[in-house]
Amino acid sequence: MTNRKPTHPPAVPLCYSSEQARTVLDSLSAHIAIVDEKGIILDTNRAWRQFAIKNGMSEGYDAIGDNYLAICESTRGDEGEKAQAVATGIRNVIGGQVDEFLFDYPCHGPDGPHWYYMRAIRMSGEGSVRVVVSHEEITALKLTEEALRKSEAQLTRQKVELEEANIALKVLLKQREDDKSDLEQKVITNVKDLVLPYLEKLKRVNLQAKDKNLVEIIDAHLQDIISPMMQKLANASIILTPQEIQVASLVKDGKASKEIADILNISQTTVHFHRKNLRKKFGLSNSRTNLRSYLLSIA
Repeated sequence: MTNRKPTHPPAVPLCYSSEQARTVLDSLSAHIAIVDEKGIILDTNRAWRQFAIKNGMSEGYDAIGDNYLAICESTRGDEGEKAQAVATGIRNVIGGQVDEFLFDYPCHGPDGPHWYYMRAIRMSGEGSVRVVVSHEEITALKLTEEALRKSEAQLTRQKVELEEANIALKVLLKQREDDKSDLEQKVITNVKDLVLPYLEKLKRVNLQAKDKNLVEIIDAHLQDIISPMMQKLANASIILTPQEIQVASLVKDGKASKEIADILNISQTTVHFHRKNLRKKFGLSNSRTNLRSYLLSIA
């Protein structure tokens, strides 16, 4: 068996009577008028007539016989330029210079703002020239566009404000970081110049075991206080001796103790002593952290 698609009888084009055509025309929401080659209105639909009556024309007014082009061309004031453009566009459609003419315009009333989209196109077929002029209200679309424009403008303003606030915050954070660095360097400098010299003198004095233990506690606690501030090499260099700085630099470069001893013309024992002091000053005495890794992290 073969699959066959169901067949349908060919569509028969609809044929409208004049009454049906009128019903279709009056069912449309657009305001529609049919004009001849001179711009005289031959027919209008219900929406056109209702709009005219709503805007002050007498009951039963249908605009038939009015010259639409003449009305547009005689308009003056604020709407004059737009009306002239509409008349010119319709004349171009009548004359065959263009297939259709499109134009959107405001038409505000006592009940609020309104916008319309106008389209003029020649009717097909033989015989006299007939042009269909339609006006479709697009107020909802325009109000939506206006709301979107306002939202975009508001978002743009908010973006600018956020960018400015972000810049200001970055400046404040940078200033805070600079102030913190200055404070840390001052503390370390004061400890080095005003505290450590006296602490070293106390260590060299022949103290009783109890007093010596107190000095070691003070030294340990002092290292605990300043070691967090030694997280930057710039700060660390304040508290380090010149030779400790040299050893630290070579350790950071990956040199072994023997190489460092040869470069600085000192013994390996001295290098080990400096490495031990570096670990102590950086708060690494009781840590398994590799000294070189630590120095690289704060460089």
